[in-house]
Amino acid sequence: MLDYWSHPNPENEAASTAHLTFEGVRNGYLGGMPPEVAARVPAESWEEDWRVMQLPGRMDTQRALVRDYANHVAKFDAIAQYLARSQPRALMFWGRHDPFFDLAEVLSWMQTLPRMEAHVLDASHKLLETHAAAATSLMLDFIKPTEDRRE
Repeated sequence: MLDYWSHPNPENEAASTAHLTFEGVRNGYLGGMPPEVAARVPAESWEEDWRVMQLPGRMDTQRALVRDYANHVAKFDAIAQYLARSQPRALMFWGRHDPFFDLAEVLSWMQTLPRMEAHVLDASHKLLETHAAAATSLMLDFIKPTEDRRE
């Protein structure tokens, strides 16, 4: 993507959006997962995502998101500074088998937010597909102290 953001030409766009295929969408759900975890994800999930992406204008929207993501990345330092300074309560879930993001990113956020509650689950990028119940329980536990402070 860096090449595309610094040199937006058709070749770099094609390389940065190569994941916008049926296989790419499927990989977002299953990529890098062990077979026993992947077996818990119904094919209907990525098939529906792909169907919706095929609707008029949706691929253009996906390409625009890839193009605009450079604006988000440009703010990473400011975001990290804010988090380091403010130390807000934070909860993070990470899929151990995520094909798009490295576990090292979790560790870097934990350095910035040492009080952050981080959970690395045996999941992929779409971890709610396989771990919705566990994530829901952890989210409810996380917000409970907030609710208690209101009373």
